[in-house]
Amino acid sequence: MSTPQSTEFNPLAGLASAIFPGAGHLVLGQRKRALFAAIGVFGLFFLGLLIGGIDAIDSKEDRIWFFGQALVGPPTFVADAIHQNMFKAYDPVTGIKRSGLPGEHRVDAGSRPVWEPLSQEQIDAGIGPNIPGLGRLNEIAMLSIVLAGMLNLIIFLDALIPNPAHAPSTPSFPAASGGAS
Repeated sequence: MSTPQSTEFNPLAGLASAIFPGAGHLVLGQRKRALFAAIGVFGLFFLGLLIGGIDAIDSKEDRIWFFGQALVGPPTFVADAIHQNMFKAYDPVTGIKRSGLPGEHRVDAGSRPVWEPLSQEQIDAGIGPNIPGLGRLNEIAMLSIVLAGMLNLIIFLDALIPNPAHAPSTPSFPAASGGAS
């Protein structure tokens, strides 16, 4: 069984690209394209996290945005799991896990963390309140991560069905002459 050439439909390259941005081009032998793809996708992804913090990725409260962000691959799901499990707490009234509001802080109450309002004594003692991402900055951060996902979708398609013009070139050598010199 022969392996597919770098210009044929290649499901292995597509799968690798879906798992890690740029890995599909590594499978195709295109190291430079793989590096540029990874830098582009992760650059936008981490720029979004830098601007908006971990709150920019939220599969529960920002579900529509998350669909686009999920196209980045496993890093999005890891960041979302960290956000859901380490930065959210339960609303004491409704019992639903949510992000904190200004003036609240996270308290471990028995088996699960809950949000409680800060008292004046706590504020005086220096306990910091939860400060959610600023509205427009959080939206810009979410957009940056969605753009990273869309870029990765294009990279995935390029690895799955590569363009023959992007195939790695093989060195061509002049034909050896038959005569002695």
